[in-house]
Amino acid sequence: MDPEDFARLHSSASAESASRDLATLAALGWEPFFARQISVETLSDTPPARVVAVHRSGLQILGAGIDAIIPPRADATVGDWLLLDRDQTRASCLLFRKSLIKRRAPGTNRQAQLIAANIDTAFVVTSCNQDFNLARLERYVALALEAKIAPVIVLTKADLVTDLPSWIDAARTVSDRIPVVALDARGGEPPEVLSPWCKPGQTVAFLGSSGVGKSTLTNALAGTDAIATQGIREDDAKGRHTTTRRELHLIPGGCLVLDTPGMRELQLADAASGIAETFEDIQTLSAQCRFGNCQHESEPGCAIRDAIEHGRIDSARLLRWRKLMAEDAFNSASLAERRTKDRAFGKMVRRVMKDAKSRRRS
Repeated sequence: MDPEDFARLHSSASAESASRDLATLAALGWEPFFARQISVETLSDTPPARVVAVHRSGLQILGAGIDAIIPPRADATVGDWLLLDRDQTRASCLLFRKSLIKRRAPGTNRQAQLIAANIDTAFVVTSCNQDFNLARLERYVALALEAKIAPVIVLTKADLVTDLPSWIDAARTVSDRIPVVALDARGGEPPEVLSPWCKPGQTVAFLGSSGVGKSTLTNALAGTDAIATQGIREDDAKGRHTTTRRELHLIPGGCLVLDTPGMRELQLADAASGIAETFEDIQTLSAQCRFGNCQHESEPGCAIRDAIEHGRIDSARLLRWRKLMAEDAFNSASLAERRTKDRAFGKMVRRVMKDAKSRRRS
C-alpha cells in the first residue's frame, strides 16, 4: 500500500502525512501480507494498530497516531495486528497472522496459550554454562519451526569459556539447518552479530529460560539499559525472572524485539511438523526402515538402529525425539478433546437461547 492510498483515506490528508503514517506502520512491522487483507475503504474507519504489550488490564496498541490500551481479548496476543474500531474496541478485527507461537497452557485445563504472533526470527537463547540443555533447545526450535518462524540458536556468556567451539558444535547437533552464533550479551557484539536478522521492520523474539541474557540482549540492541536485568544463582546457574510480561520494544531505526519471560514449562501441542523438521535426520532414516511400523527398537532392517550403532546418530537424540512425539500426540489429543467439548457447549448455549427466545415470542 503506497502513500497515495493513504492520502485517499481523507480528502484533507496530504501525501506527506500519509507517507509519515505509512513509515510509522512499516517501522511497526506492517508489510504487504497484512495490507492485502484490507481495502482503502476499510482503513478509513478502522486503522491498523499492532499489539505491543499484553497487560492484565488490556492490550497496548500502537499505530499511526494511535497509542492506547483496549480491553483484553482471548484471541489476541502480542504482535497481532488489529483494525481498530474506535467506537467498539472489542469489535476490532484481528488480521490473519503469518506466524503464531503457542503452547499448551501450564496446569490441567487443557487449553492452548498464545505466546506471540507475526514474528520473523526466533532467537533461541542459552548460556555456555549449566543452563545449556539440548532437549530444551530442540523443544524451542520445534516450537519456532511449527510456528513458521526462522530459528537462530544464540549462545551467551561465550566470553566465560575456554572451549567455545565445543559448545557451538553441541548446539549444531540440534539441526544442521539452524544457524548458531555465540557472543557476550553484555558487550558490543549483539548489534553486529545479530544484525542479519534485525533489519528495520523485522520482528524478532528472544526465547529461552530465565537468566540466559534475553533482556540483556534486548538492551544491547536498543543501546540502553531500560529493561531490568538480574544475575543468575551461583550454585546452579539458573536465572531469576526479570521480564514479567511479553512486550515488543521498538529499536530506533531498526527492528522490533519481543522480550519474553522465561517459561518454566513448555509443553508442545499441535507441533508434529515442527518436531519433524527439527529431527529431520531421524525422520529421513525412519523412512528407510524395512518395516513401515518400525519402532526402532529391535526390529530387523531398522535404519535408525544401524545409524546409532555406527555413530551417525546419538541414542539420546532418539530418546528425546520419542519423548517430544509422545508429548505432542498426548497434548494435541487433549486440546482436540477440549475444543470438541467447547463446541458442544457452545451449541447447547445457542440452542437454549433460541428456545428461550421462541418461548418469549409465544
